[in-house]
Formats: sequence, C-alpha cells, structure tokens
Amino acid sequence: MRAVTSRLPVLVTAVVAVLLALLPATPAATAAKPVYVALGDSYASGVGTGAYRDDGTTCRRSSAAYPALAARALGYRLRFRACAGATVSHVTAAQLGALRRSTRYVTLSVGGNDAGFAGVLTTCATPWWLGDCERAVAGARRFVRDSLTRRLQTLYAEVRRRAPRARVVVVGYPRIFMGEDCDAGTWFSADEQRRLNGTADLLNARLGAAARGAGFAFADPTSAFRGHAVCDEAEWVNGLSFPVAESYHPNRAGHASGLLPLVRPLLRGAPARAAVVRPAAEPSPARARGVRTAPFRRPDLTTPRAERAARRHGIDLDRWLARHP
Repeated sequence: MRAVTSRLPVLVTAVVAVLLALLPATPAATAAKPVYVALGDSYASGVGTGAYRDDGTTCRRSSAAYPALAARALGYRLRFRACAGATVSHVTAAQLGALRRSTRYVTLSVGGNDAGFAGVLTTCATPWWLGDCERAVAGARRFVRDSLTRRLQTLYAEVRRRAPRARVVVVGYPRIFMGEDCDAGTWFSADEQRRLNGTADLLNARLGAAARGAGFAFADPTSAFRGHAVCDEAEWVNGLSFPVAESYHPNRAGHASGLLPLVRPLLRGAPARAAVVRPAAEPSPARARGVRTAPFRRPDLTTPRAERAARRHGIDLDRWLARHP
C-alpha cells in the first residue's frame, strides 16, 4: 500500500502533462509565434493567383501568395501588407507601420512599378508600328540604373530602423519571357522579349546590391523560373489573362514551386550583420491614399490612335487584323 501511495504523485503529474498537451493553444501561446511582415507590390500580394482576400482594400492579397504559404509552413504570425501597384513611396507611407522592434522576419518586393514596368509591357505588347518598345525599355533601364538605388537605400534604412532585430529578405522578379509569344492579342518580338528579360536582370542586380548593402538577404528568382516563363510548357507566369490584371504575374505554381522554395529557407535564423547604408534624407511621402500606378493594358488596335499609326506606316489595318486575329 505504501508503494502504491508513493507512486500517486508521479501518476497524477503524468496525467496532467498529457491533458495539457491535448488542450488547444492559449492566446499567450499564439502570441509567442514569431511575427512575419510581408511588404511590397503585386508580386508579393499574389496578383495572378486568381483568388483574393476580402479585406476591404484593392490590394489583391492572396492566400496562395508566397508570404501566406511561408507563414503557414513556418508557423509564423503574418502581417500581410503587400499591395498591388505599390511603389517605394507607397510602401514607405502605407506599409511600414506594420513593423515593430519585435518583428522577427520581413519580406520586401518593390521597384518594378517605380520603373513603370507595366506601362513598358503595354507598349511592347503592341505591334511595332504602334508602340516604341525600344524607347520604353530604354527609359525603364535608365531609371533603374540612375535613380532606383537611392530610393531603395532610403527605404531599406527605414525598414532596419523600425525593425532592428528582423531578418529581412528582399525578393526579386523573375524573367517573364522565353523568346516566343504564343498569346493571341500580343505582339512581343523575340528581340523585345530579350530586352525585357535583360531589364528584369538589371532590376534584380540593383535590388540585390542594395539589399546586401543594408545587410539583407536577397532571393533572386531568375534561375528558379528558367523553363517556366510565359509560353513554356509549364508556365509559372501568366501570359495575357482575363482579367487583364492577372497578366504577367506569377500564378499559383509560380508562388508555390518558384518563390516559396527560395524565400522559406531565408526566413530563418538571426538577421545578417552588416552596416546599413544611410543616404541623405528625402522628404517624407504624403500619407498614401491609394496606389495609382498604371496597370498592364491589352493592346487595342481599333482605336483612332491605332488607325493613325497604321496609316502613317502605310499599313492597311483591316487586312493586317485579318492576318492577325
């Protein structure tokens, strides 16, 4: 009897431990999850995946986007602030408020809208006689080369100031094209596709350099998306889509199989240790009232502008449209 009595406290302790393990997580346990803040533009919000959260915004945030997938896979508490159309100034004015000194992880994808990439795609998607693709690409490259780095440095310094303990991952942009345009309704030549891919490479080079200078990690999707561009057998990037806003963005496979495997391993561990570049201060942007960048637009060859351009180049527009339905 004495031996049984002496074992009772041990048995009670074991039973209590089992019961506690079976209980649902308490609010305190949930709050202990590392906080992950996802910042950026449509490539981070998930435009292209086809289903978006009803969160009272026009940001088109998707549960199929890599931030949501990574948060679920890693057990992090996600503050999803990425928004379709965002520029550096929009991220600064409307998204950085989600950062805290306690924030552990941050992803950031922004820069393409600052360079006006959607407008460049719209221009290059038209026939040669209607849009000056070479000029549009040259303008975007000039901006990326001469102006973008300073904006990024200012933004990255502010991210580090607000979240000094966070591991920050800057996510680049995939190449969109593979050299062949299989979409009815667009007219990208092989040379134009090479120019556009080269501009994506230049953008990634500037993003990567600025990220490393700030002590951030950089996820470059270029290699991961090779063989999965628009018109490849297994597309991870949408071609011309309906609705048109879905066009030229990573689809669900692009986020799950392309971006997530790049980003997830980087969202672990302590922040990298490096000096933060602090450029000269710029005026603080006004409080964001919305994102106002121009989206990609499907070429319309029935407009008066198209008719004038065709006449200017000696093209019979009716016959041209009949040959290119």
